[in-house]
Amino acid sequence: MKLRPAPPNFGVRFKRVDLRDRPVIAAHHNQVVDTFLATTLGYDGVVVSTVEHLMAALFGSGVDNVLVELDGPEVPILDGSAAPFIEVLREAGLREQDALRKCMVVGRSLQVRDGDAFIKVTPCRDFRVRYAIDFPHPLVGKQEYSWSLNEGTFALDIAGARTFGFLKDVQKLQSLGLAQGGSLANAIVFDDSGLLNKDGFRYSNECVRHKVLDFIGDLALAGVTLQGSFEVRKAGHALHNAFLKQLTSRPGYCAVSIATRVQIPFFQTPGMPPLGRDFPAVGKPM
Repeated sequence: MKLRPAPPNFGVRFKRVDLRDRPVIAAHHNQVVDTFLATTLGYDGVVVSTVEHLMAALFGSGVDNVLVELDGPEVPILDGSAAPFIEVLREAGLREQDALRKCMVVGRSLQVRDGDAFIKVTPCRDFRVRYAIDFPHPLVGKQEYSWSLNEGTFALDIAGARTFGFLKDVQKLQSLGLAQGGSLANAIVFDDSGLLNKDGFRYSNECVRHKVLDFIGDLALAGVTLQGSFEVRKAGHALHNAFLKQLTSRPGYCAVSIATRVQIPFFQTPGMPPLGRDFPAVGKPM
């Protein structure tokens, strides 16, 4: 994967450089074609999967315009978090562009449900999220976490939270030929009573923080910064996407406004290779 600076109003786009026509897919919720285990974008038979962690890192870093080049169908999972993406964005640095950032401001409350899972948004001049999960495991159980973009703590409080899964589910997926790259190096894995990762948790409530990370990445597919206060319970990629589609398609629920100037990854030396690093992609177990 390589990240390349892009001009104003370009947004985030993915280019499959391994394919003959080098097709480009916009990072937009209308391009989502699959939400099983991860968020997958697609167009005309071409897909890019597991985009949510990178999208969250770009959102949390304030990057608006970037071209993401991939030599395969999946964004690298790395350690299962957004922290490695934050690291390379810091290495590259950010540059302010001569353009104004567009924001989508929520004007009316909206709630979308699926059984006992729901997402609710109310008007707010910031991006805030309060997320609650409930997994029947002694080390997870009920967890709740709140975070605000205005706090400027994405790298510290959210980015390092890794994806998680349960050993029996991972084994089942692998027996079906899925999640072949899944390991303790790129996920938190639980057995029936404990944690298999010897290094333990990065946060005491790492699981719910990762759900917040996924939510941020999925909502970044709005294509502009969202301003609203979100309450989420027991949701996942499918409900995230369904909610975003309803929010942006219903007349009167959102309005576009102009906010601050935009930023792109910036490379100090002209001609310097993009980020100077290649990342191998492996499967995402959960």
